[in-house]
Amino acid sequence: MLYFSKLKIIFITLISLFFIIITFSNFLKPNNSILDKKINLGLDLQGGSYLLLEIDNTPVIEQKLQNLTLTIRNYFKEKNIRVNNLKLENQKLSFTVEDQFKQTILDVFTDEESELNPYYQRFKKHKLDIVEVEGVFEVSYSRQGIVELKTSSQDQALEIVRRRIDEIGTNEPNILKRGNDRILVELPGLDDPMRIKSLLGKTANLTFRFVTNSTEDSFGAEKLKFEDSSEEAVVSKRIILSGDNLLDAQPRMNNETNETVVSFTLDRVGAKRFGKATSTGIGKQLAIVLDGKVISAPVIRDTIASGSGQISGGFTFQSATDLALLLRSGALPAPLNIIEERTVGPDLGQDSINAGMIALLIGFILVILFILVKYKIFGLITNITLIINLFLLVGVLTIFEATLTLPGIAGIILTVGMAVDANVLIFERIKEELKNEKNYLIAFDSGYTKSRTAILDANITTLLAAIILFFMGSGPIKGFSLTLGIGIFTTLFSVYFIARLLTVLYVSKNKDKERLI
Repeated sequence: MLYFSKLKIIFITLISLFFIIITFSNFLKPNNSILDKKINLGLDLQGGSYLLLEIDNTPVIEQKLQNLTLTIRNYFKEKNIRVNNLKLENQKLSFTVEDQFKQTILDVFTDEESELNPYYQRFKKHKLDIVEVEGVFEVSYSRQGIVELKTSSQDQALEIVRRRIDEIGTNEPNILKRGNDRILVELPGLDDPMRIKSLLGKTANLTFRFVTNSTEDSFGAEKLKFEDSSEEAVVSKRIILSGDNLLDAQPRMNNETNETVVSFTLDRVGAKRFGKATSTGIGKQLAIVLDGKVISAPVIRDTIASGSGQISGGFTFQSATDLALLLRSGALPAPLNIIEERTVGPDLGQDSINAGMIALLIGFILVILFILVKYKIFGLITNITLIINLFLLVGVLTIFEATLTLPGIAGIILTVGMAVDANVLIFERIKEELKNEKNYLIAFDSGYTKSRTAILDANITTLLAAIILFFMGSGPIKGFSLTLGIGIFTTLFSVYFIARLLTVLYVSKNKDKERLI
């Protein structure tokens, strides 16, 4: 029957007031932490930068295979097998052996019976393929191995990209995977992406190596250019220390030289290595290499055993800050290439907000006028319910601090239409019931009850579509499906609790009238 207990009336009133207050918190600046929540505007509404990054896994694959050469050499050494022409080309490790050892080589890569062989375990773990082409063995990653390596690189790169962006303090960044070798970065409110592009474009692979003479270095050497000039230095390939040993890095002002430097702190292992290298290398130049370029190559004057030091290189404070940020966040597992970028200006974002709000306002006014003319006092009840429904929807989005996009506004507009549709179904059903039932209370109760199935069917099917869009879609599609899905729940609550309560109050006081609807 059309009956609401006092407890239920109080509950509905409190729920409605709560969400109305939460909605208004978007326009106020309260000190209360409960109300210190706001809806975030998406990239298309407040402007910002969109970057699509692609991971170049070629260096990773080659580095993994290069590291594997030591394992293969050790295996050959243990088996007293002489290996010839061991080289890495085109992501394949190739070598030759004498004919009598060929089956032994194949077994260690493929024979399940050699399960206890540590070399077999190593090759199996990396999912490597081995083939013999005209007497030459070629070792490369299998298709599954490539997929797993790309997935691992993507996970690591995603975390490091997130660290770098969080360090800058960008508001509500959106960082997502795309496929198995791409990362999407959306930065609302950022209209100058140059610094972000510079930070994300650097691998930040830091190493400390001695400047040496290639003829006297058993590890080999290579020529590297200085970052700020065309000069070159011959640097040993032996890595004394890497960025993995850094605990912290911060920009500092050197009081003695009055220049900006980057001070760093090493972990226990790094401090031990650094102390040993500086004690045995007094008088030598220590090259600090970042992404294949020498930042600086100071001469070691004394042993550095404290586990801390400074990197100098003619930095400005901004460049020192960025370098410290890169070192703190860690090196990317592979280079990132920007394959797509878009910048949405704040003016265009404001235009989108204005256009969306005008569309919502026009649609809302037209719906209100139609319902008011069609159903008179019950149209007024419907319109009051629609307004409260909007407060409920915006309130829920505010509590979860959701990001509102232009498609999200479209979802809100569609919610208004669905709420009206539910009320129209109810009132038309009530008209049908009044043809056979003279008791208004019974007719109105039957109208709400018998229309419930049709309303639930329509809303549940729409909800299923919204759920599929949310999990299968991305970006703007998620924004649309989120507001639509939440709007379905707020619509059902407003129709069967708020609108029904207002209808009960009116019908109970006017049940003696000849005509109500």
